[in-house]
Amino acid sequence: MASIKIAGTVNDSIVDGEGYRFTIFTQGCPHHCEGCHNPQTHDFTSGKPADTEELLTRILDNPLLSGVTFSGGEPFCQPEPLVELAEKLHDHGLDIWAYTGYTLEELSHMDNPAIAELLQNIDVLVDGKFDLEQRDLTLAFRGSRNQRVIDMEKTREAGCIVKKKLD
Repeated sequence: MASIKIAGTVNDSIVDGEGYRFTIFTQGCPHHCEGCHNPQTHDFTSGKPADTEELLTRILDNPLLSGVTFSGGEPFCQPEPLVELAEKLHDHGLDIWAYTGYTLEELSHMDNPAIAELLQNIDVLVDGKFDLEQRDLTLAFRGSRNQRVIDMEKTREAGCIVKKKLD
């Protein structure tokens, strides 16, 4: 498999999506949202390399998990290794959530086949920059009212995202 730069992981999250989840915090983020919950993940030169095969093993060693969440940082800044990992996780029946500061529309228009491929492998996307002025602690799985929790299967069925495969 591949290497990915991460800030860290959480083995048993109940706040990063539905169910019992393994969360991977990718390193590096271009958004720098005011009030960000994970500002230590912004610097692209920080973090540590992680082997996706080792992450997969750690994830599969926990029989209680219902899924994996890609958070950050900005996961879409490292789409290639996440595509590989997501495909293998789906093979084992785990669902994939991803948090991004981009909107789905922005991601859909990026000229990067790996981003399109990652969108094809995500079950739920929480999109949009965190907006401190719209912060709302009553919202499930998001921090501000402008962010959306998107069922990606329904979105794909409606033909709302580009379907590209990596060569």
